[in-house]
Amino acid sequence: MKHISDQPFMGRLADAAHEGRISRRSFMHFSMAAGVTASAATGLWGSAANAAPQRGGTFRFGVHDGNSSDTHDPGQYVSRQQIYLAHQYRSYLTQIESDGSLGPDLASSWSANEDASVWTFEINPNAMFHSGKPVTSADVIASLNHHRGEKSTSAAKALLASVTDISADGDHTVVVTLESGIADLPWLMTDYHLAVCPANEDGTANWKSGDGSGPYKIDKGEWGVGFSLSRHDGWHLEGAYFDALEMLVLNDPNARQTALVTGDVDAVSLIDLKTSALLQRDPNIEIENVPSAAAITMPMFCDTAPFDNVDVRNALKLSMNRDEIIEKIAFGAATKGNDFHHSPAQPYWPEDIPQREYDPDQAKSLLKKAGAEGITVNISTADSLFSGAVDMCVLYAEQAKAAGINVKVVREPNDGYYSDVWLKKPFCAVSWGARPTPDVMYTLAYKSDAAWNESRWQNERFNELLLQAKSELDNDLRTEMYREMAMLARDDGGTIIPMFNNFVYARRSNVMRGDSLAASWELDGARAPSRWWFAS
Repeated sequence: MKHISDQPFMGRLADAAHEGRISRRSFMHFSMAAGVTASAATGLWGSAANAAPQRGGTFRFGVHDGNSSDTHDPGQYVSRQQIYLAHQYRSYLTQIESDGSLGPDLASSWSANEDASVWTFEINPNAMFHSGKPVTSADVIASLNHHRGEKSTSAAKALLASVTDISADGDHTVVVTLESGIADLPWLMTDYHLAVCPANEDGTANWKSGDGSGPYKIDKGEWGVGFSLSRHDGWHLEGAYFDALEMLVLNDPNARQTALVTGDVDAVSLIDLKTSALLQRDPNIEIENVPSAAAITMPMFCDTAPFDNVDVRNALKLSMNRDEIIEKIAFGAATKGNDFHHSPAQPYWPEDIPQREYDPDQAKSLLKKAGAEGITVNISTADSLFSGAVDMCVLYAEQAKAAGINVKVVREPNDGYYSDVWLKKPFCAVSWGARPTPDVMYTLAYKSDAAWNESRWQNERFNELLLQAKSELDNDLRTEMYREMAMLARDDGGTIIPMFNNFVYARRSNVMRGDSLAASWELDGARAPSRWWFAS
């Protein structure tokens, strides 16, 4: 019997897939119409479309959430524009691979002592900055120290708070010593703030130059508009198949989608879920829908009335119908939140915690207890946060009416939202990217002294558990600790978490990718430009 790919029709179909002239959806449709099983068609697509990566071409991608106030300072990274750009022109010690595993970037290997209080990272001797300078231990030390010390204004300061010393053992070995063990330290090094910059002579990080050791180097660019980059021939890892990149800031969802449909860009970081079904019919476009630990949060300042009353906070949590929000806003592309920032996509998931449901009657009772019946609160949001951000808040306002709560939706400007609204206004909507472990997430945004403690929540027991869990190597004990922390955040914390949203983005069908997609950020963990390629 002939192999199915030897049949004339399937052979032509396979050629079309390999050349990027047909989408996966159409390939599957025609294959199954020809009597091929779904599993066989999937295998054929994989061998035809995902053949050996090809070099060449300029990859144009439109991104959401870019601001004119953004900066090259890694300690101040907050927008998607900064995060996507950083992963192209800068490097990190480690990276999250497409399959979700932890892999090497600048560090070719790492190891710890018995209690994980001392970690040793071996730096790839082939790594080189775009300026031609080799990457050494001194650069890594300067870059990590940028986020440490009393004078540091870095948002990642809390992540490295337990580091007591960072030293070099030669030009390519870095030793990190901690107050107590951190089992997740190599994962923590993937945090997008911890980019490695060249060191100045005085031991500080030279972030202003824009020099990096990533797969692409910046040729020109303007914050809030876009950047042009070209391949870095000294890149120390595989990939970087495109000759050049054009990263365009397209905050408006209609503009992003139109650019993709017309072929003005090859991929976009976020699509409008309301029109995704229509977009899916286009044979030239492939939509990626990736479950993740990314979250939509609605933090309330716990030190500001009326949110300084825990009964009011819980009443606002109970006034949300998450099922309706996921159905009407996320179109099913999300996992229901439970008001603690720990996703089923992360390790140590506390699966037995009861799900908080919509209960306006209980919310009314709590408001009466707090003496806050009929309260009015403002919530700030913006279109650029995520697809349906404004609509979600409007829907929430309708749901809260049943509890006697008047939620006024304030539509803020897209530009400058994270500098002018987030961490400044007492109730707002926020889009968080995925973090690899609950420790990283809780340390960044829920630890009492974290720069990004967006709800200004203070809970002594939570902080005790966070410290204990960091160094606990017994997974069962660690799971118990994270469960208690989740309960504290759920019942006492100041953050409503409607959902963990899937990453839903799209590419033209002539753009090829590997068999899996990282769930750490949109666009294959923000590394699509160095992992994807054009069909030949």
